[in-house]
Amino acid sequence: MRDLTDVRAWFLSGITAVDLATLAVSFVVAELLYKFHSFTVEAAAFLATWYVLRLVGRSLAGVDRR
Repeated sequence: MRDLTDVRAWFLSGITAVDLATLAVSFVVAELLYKFHSFTVEAAAFLATWYVLRLVGRSLAGVDRR
């Protein structure tokens, strides 16, 4: 059980508040604006939106990890 907790802590240590905020904004943008009638295209657009917003958010917040 200790090993699972260590893995979970290692995974979650890389997630910042900027990542969670940009994830939420990207989700809302995708829900409201992206209607491509294809799951694959909409998923790719969502991930691209999240990536761009995350880069902008991290640069504004001064977070240097990628």
